[in-house]
Amino acid sequence: MEFKISKVLIHELEQLIQNKNDQQLEVLLNDMHHADIAEILDELDFNEATYIFKVLDSEKTAEILLELEDDLRENILSRLSPKEIAEELDELETNDAADIIAELSQDLKAEVISELQDVEHAKDIVDLLRYDEDTAGGIMHKELVKVNENWNVLTCVKEMRIQAENISRVHSIYVVDDEDRLKGRLSLKDLLTTSSRTPINDVYIRKLNSVKVDTEDVEVARIMQKYDLEAIPVVDELGRLVGRITIDDIVDVIKDEADEDYQLAAGISQDVEADDSIYEHTKARLPWLVLALLGGFVSVKVLGLFEGAMLQHGNLFFFTPLIAAMAGNVGVQSSAIIVQGLANNTLSGSVFNRLIKEVSLSLLNGVILATILFVGSHFLLNVEMIIGIIVTTALIAVIIIASLIGTAIPLLLDKFGIDPALATGPFITTSNDICGILIYFSIARLILGF
Repeated sequence: MEFKISKVLIHELEQLIQNKNDQQLEVLLNDMHHADIAEILDELDFNEATYIFKVLDSEKTAEILLELEDDLRENILSRLSPKEIAEELDELETNDAADIIAELSQDLKAEVISELQDVEHAKDIVDLLRYDEDTAGGIMHKELVKVNENWNVLTCVKEMRIQAENISRVHSIYVVDDEDRLKGRLSLKDLLTTSSRTPINDVYIRKLNSVKVDTEDVEVARIMQKYDLEAIPVVDELGRLVGRITIDDIVDVIKDEADEDYQLAAGISQDVEADDSIYEHTKARLPWLVLALLGGFVSVKVLGLFEGAMLQHGNLFFFTPLIAAMAGNVGVQSSAIIVQGLANNTLSGSVFNRLIKEVSLSLLNGVILATILFVGSHFLLNVEMIIGIIVTTALIAVIIIASLIGTAIPLLLDKFGIDPALATGPFITTSNDICGILIYFSIARLILGF
């Protein structure tokens, strides 16, 4: 059953904090999942959250730290000494500890690392801090189980028992040579069903997917999704095994990427959250709003070129919002499909064939929509026949052009290394609005001769 915060629970916790009843607080919270406790702390004020955090033991609070909102985690860490922070990090796996240390100031970072009790753990954390956060090296765990290809089954089992003590979950058993170069993986079934004296070299699986430390995290996610992997090993430039990435790390990557693409599509240029400051939101939103405003000026200028039509054929202007809206909607639909295909690596065939398909689809949609528009404008709005013909002809042309723009722009952005998700936002909408208006009045001028 999913945990839900109640007002009764919050009130009870506030009373226990006020009375400084630490023992009862521990009894109440110790059986809860760390993610649920983090959710509770986000509902309390800062001082109350900090009080609870200091009451619970490090084994529990270390996991809670990972689940807290960024602002609350930063505030809580600011109340802890370097030694107290180090005690929390000693309980975490290397990549999680490295993520928290990366948020600290440079001076505090060095103090915390010096306070870590486990020297090997500290070395692994420092090693992870060298990599960019959006690469395989930046999200990998250093904790893993590995065996030497020259060992036999009995030696492997003994070594695996020692290594597994510091690992929460064993996804794979990796096989390396004397230089620590990754050679393959060992099946647990083969390990259990093979004679204890059998050399590992005779039974391990040599075919194995791996990624390099500098592989982008989104590419790692794509590989793991394609091959349905729970974990994937990470190797350095020399092919040496240096870490592993598990499925829970990739879920975070996919979520972050989806959030970023969603915000880009909505015209937000930086990663922001609902609780961020007005200044941060303004920085993220204003650039694209300025672009939309400039696009609006261009639209006004385009309409000004056809001022004569306003005097002679005023009915034309009633359909301007319709044409602009259809151009924007069609462009967003086309670009969304392409962006999704690029993100999932499912686009196949040549660009030319893709454009031909879009033209065929938009022509079919355009004819159907134009027919509905023609009938509706003639019988419901009593629009002149010639105006109906202009509007419907323009609608078909606009839909075709908008779909081509919506298809081509994300492909071009992707080719030049720019996030194609930009093409599903105000950029594509504004450009298609302007293009739609220009096409509409150009066709009207051609037919009516104004």
